[in-house]
Amino acid sequence: MRLFYSVMWWLALPLVLARLWLRGRKEPGYRQHWGERLGLYRRIDASGRAAAPVLWVHAVSVGETRAAEPLVDALLADYPQSRIILTHMTPTGRATGKALFAKHGDRLLQSYLPYDTGSMVSRFIRHFRPQVCILMETEVWPNLIAVCGAKGVPVVLANARLSERSLRKATRLGSLMQNAARGISLVAAQTEADAQRIRSLGVPRVEVTGSIKFDVVVPDTALAIGAALRAAIGERPVLLCASTREGEEELILQAYVSARSALPAATLLLIVPRHPQRFDEVEKMIAARGLTVARRSQLVLDGSAMPHSVEVLLGDSMGEMFAYYSACEVAFVGGSLMPLGGQNLIEPAALGKPVLIGQHTFNFELVTEDALAAGGAQRITDAADLMSTAARLLSNSTQRATMGDNALAFANQHRGATRRTLALLPTLINPTA
Repeated sequence: MRLFYSVMWWLALPLVLARLWLRGRKEPGYRQHWGERLGLYRRIDASGRAAAPVLWVHAVSVGETRAAEPLVDALLADYPQSRIILTHMTPTGRATGKALFAKHGDRLLQSYLPYDTGSMVSRFIRHFRPQVCILMETEVWPNLIAVCGAKGVPVVLANARLSERSLRKATRLGSLMQNAARGISLVAAQTEADAQRIRSLGVPRVEVTGSIKFDVVVPDTALAIGAALRAAIGERPVLLCASTREGEEELILQAYVSARSALPAATLLLIVPRHPQRFDEVEKMIAARGLTVARRSQLVLDGSAMPHSVEVLLGDSMGEMFAYYSACEVAFVGGSLMPLGGQNLIEPAALGKPVLIGQHTFNFELVTEDALAAGGAQRITDAADLMSTAARLLSNSTQRATMGDNALAFANQHRGATRRTLALLPTLINPTA
């Protein structure tokens, strides 16, 4: 089965590269560093490489990279002689990693993950010689795991989650996924439900550690930007719609226009699309509704006030999600109005913001239910309900404060997953590192 999978990869490679080139029209980053995706690297000094043991962390895109921050910071602190090679699949993930980990200097390198063929992964391992491979959340690549096993590189799946839907897909792949699962040395699962589903695939060792995302530290710089943004906005109430996906913005804008009479006067709608290649599209969508729009990238946060005529602010900057959350009164987390699985609600909760979430949260099922049970989040049925619920909260500071306090208590209660994960690693990482 894996041989067939490998052949299909090679047959599909011209199409994969063509798609990469086409995506580069909107995101130029897709046209950069192609050699890394093919497992091609410049030669480096072998003695220097041996002197600094390498720990490999893979975070596919923005969400996984941000989730990996506490783990990466802790690994570099606990293994002071080591370096980390951080791999990604998307330019936005790479850009996020560059911003988050610039503080570590040359102790952290970045690369794209090579495509999942045996030869490309083998070249990656020969070049970097990692002591361990730590995959974040849901990334399972059959050839990568097989090559790591053949070369003696333990594979860890950290902050792991597996929904019922993903389990059904994995089960349909039969022996390909089962053999890959058996090649994973350790899985640190977010919840017991995730752990049970992962065990059913045949992973030999699965531990429940909780979600590392609860351990994220809000950067002071993000809070400073959030404060400056808040000052530019002034005293207007702000409804943030964060990490919105295709199809959701249209629903939100329609509901916002219909509900303006019910919302507190001068309520500002702040929309932050999840994918940066859609910023221009969403701006045109806002203007088409006859709404006055400003872009965050065009605001100069020097104490100047944003024009009061702006009705919608488009969050078109990278790496500022904490700043957006800190500047709002109520936060809706996108990907949940449509059957897309939802997004991470831990960040607004960690800032003590009332969280609104849609019906479709199967990718974050348990954490969402826990936040709802704690009183820090509220589920809405559709975009119209989003606006009516937001109107109620924006008009009631006591209720808003209570919900925010509950969200913060919920976030603080679940911290500690990073240390629990690290406690499992010494038997897999050379202690002299």
